[in-house]
Amino acid sequence: MQVLFKTSYDQDIDHLVDRGERIRVSLAVLLALVAPLLLGSYFLGELSIFLVYILAGLGLMLLTGFTGQVSFGHAAFLGIGAYAHSVFLGQGVPFLLSLPLAALLAGVLGAALGRAVSRMHGFYLAIATLAFVILIETAIGEWTPVTGGHMGLQVPPMVIFGHELYEAWEQYYLILAVVVFCIWGVANLRRSPTGRRMIAVRDSETSARSLGVDIARTRILAFFLSAAITGLAGGLMAHLLFFLAPEAFGIPESLKLLLMVIVGGLGTITGAIFGAVFVTVLPNVIGLLREVLPPAIAEAAGLEQFLFGLIIAAFIVFEPEGLYGRWRKLRLFLETYPYYKRATFVRQKRYLKTERFR
Repeated sequence: MQVLFKTSYDQDIDHLVDRGERIRVSLAVLLALVAPLLLGSYFLGELSIFLVYILAGLGLMLLTGFTGQVSFGHAAFLGIGAYAHSVFLGQGVPFLLSLPLAALLAGVLGAALGRAVSRMHGFYLAIATLAFVILIETAIGEWTPVTGGHMGLQVPPMVIFGHELYEAWEQYYLILAVVVFCIWGVANLRRSPTGRRMIAVRDSETSARSLGVDIARTRILAFFLSAAITGLAGGLMAHLLFFLAPEAFGIPESLKLLLMVIVGGLGTITGAIFGAVFVTVLPNVIGLLREVLPPAIAEAAGLEQFLFGLIIAAFIVFEPEGLYGRWRKLRLFLETYPYYKRATFVRQKRYLKTERFR
C-alpha cells in the first residue's frame, strides 16, 4: 500500500494526490488528444457524445452528488440548452456567445426551480423535478413558432470566426476542451467554501444551519450551477444530433442521467466519467440482449426504462458507491494483497445523528 509523505503545503491542495493517479489521468488525457489520429469519423462522433454525457453527468453530480438534491428532471435543462443555443444561432448570434448564453438561460431557469423547491426533500423534490421536465417538454412541443414544435428544429452548424467546424475531429477537440475546463472548474469548486457548504448541506442540513450556512441559498446556487453545466452540454449535444425534437429531452433521458451518476458513483467527478461510459455502452448491450430474449419480451414497450430502473435499484442496494467505489476496492485489494481485509469497506450510515430530528 502506497504511503504519501508530504514535504510542502502545496501538496495539500493538489488535485491528484499520488503518483499512480497522476499517471492514469495523464494517460487518459494523452489518449483523448491522440484519438482523432486513431479513430474514424463514426467513432469520433461516438466519443464526442460520450464527452457530452460526461459534461451532463457532471452537472447532475454537482446537484445530486455534492448537494444531495435528487433530480428526475435534468433532461429539461439539456433540452433548454440545446434549443436556446440553436435558436440563438438561427438569429445570427455568434457561436462563442450563443453557447454561454444558452448555459446562462438554463442556469437561470434552474435557479428559479431551485427557489421553488428549496424547502422540499426526498419524494416531494423528485416529483417536483419530474413535473418540471414534463412541463418543459410540453412547452417545447407547443411553442411551434420558435422551437418548431413536434416537427423539430434544424441545428445550425458550428462557425467560429468565420470557420465552420465541419470535420468530426474539429468538433471533438472543441467539446474536449469544454469538458476538461468544466472538470477543472468543478474540482476547484468542490474544495472552495461554496463547495464545502454544498457538501455540508448534503451530509446534514441541521448541522450546516447551526454553523451558519444559508441552506436555501446554497441549494439555489447548486441548482443554478448544475443547470448551467447541463445546459452547456445540451448546446454541444445539439450539434451532434443535427435535428432537435422535444421527445429527445423527456423522462427517459432524465432517467438515463440519473442512472449515470448513481452507477458511476455519487459525490465524485470520476463517478460522472464512469457513469458516462456505462450509459454510452448500455444501449448497445440492450440491443444485443433483445436478440437473445423471447420476442414477447424483446419487443415489449418500455424495456429500456425497466432495465434502467432495475440497474439503479440494484446499485443502490448492493453497491451504493457505484463503479468508482468498486474500483477503489479493487485498487486497495491489489495494493494490500495478501493483507486485504473484507471489513475495510464495511457499509456505514451516511447521515449524522442530527438528521434524526427531521
